[in-house]
Amino acid sequence: MATALITGGTSGIGLTFARRLARDGYDIVLVARDEDRLKETAESIASSTGRHVETLRADLADRDDVERVAQRLSDTERPVDMLVNNAGFGLHVPLVTADVAVHETAMAVMCGAVLVLGAAAARAMTPRGHGTIINVSSTAGFMTMGSYSAMKAWVTTYTESLAVELRGTGVRVNALCPGWVRTEFHQRAGIDTAAIPAWLWTSSDRAVRTCLRDAARGRVISIPTARYRGLMWCARHLPRRVVRAISARITSQRGASEPGSGVIS
Repeated sequence: MATALITGGTSGIGLTFARRLARDGYDIVLVARDEDRLKETAESIASSTGRHVETLRADLADRDDVERVAQRLSDTERPVDMLVNNAGFGLHVPLVTADVAVHETAMAVMCGAVLVLGAAAARAMTPRGHGTIINVSSTAGFMTMGSYSAMKAWVTTYTESLAVELRGTGVRVNALCPGWVRTEFHQRAGIDTAAIPAWLWTSSDRAVRTCLRDAARGRVISIPTARYRGLMWCARHLPRRVVRAISARITSQRGASEPGSGVIS
């Protein structure tokens, strides 16, 4: 029986992954910080799909907790067939702030944990000759809007590098790079989305559906919706000074808000 482990799986895109994969026949391992929310989400998914849902409380800013999740991924008696590295949070703190604690925490969750868990999953999946690793990144990674953009750029490049290392092993690797997705991510991060045009929004269901389809086809980068694929094509081909100018305008108009991925739960 196939099993998927999802970090930040009790809200936002992570919850959509959990529900969709359970409906597709996967047993689920939910990883998040909030014990009560984990239990509530697990019971909801199990009752609606009939799948087994395991919970693992972990704070991915804590290296010991990350190692516990890595051990679950390495368990040969209870193999994990799909890893979704989704946990993350929005940032509003300037890069030049004297107190860099929030940046360090964000790097631990959105980069360090992704590195450790991705490696653990790859080591476990490679001998079996199959498996899928999905890292939830963001279109913000193609822009230059502060710390969040920098970290998501790392996630996307890391995913491509991992895909190169795992070529020919049967293990698929994919970076989901959504734009503005209608979830509770922005409210929980305190991001004002009033100025975001309606045409830039998409649903978490569509983002997840596109990602799973692209991963199954062996595509390494998944950008939901044709409009975002077009916009990111421009971002990747325009002169970087133009990208920086656009990023500066967006940041000043929207109070350093950015498209987001999952939420630490």
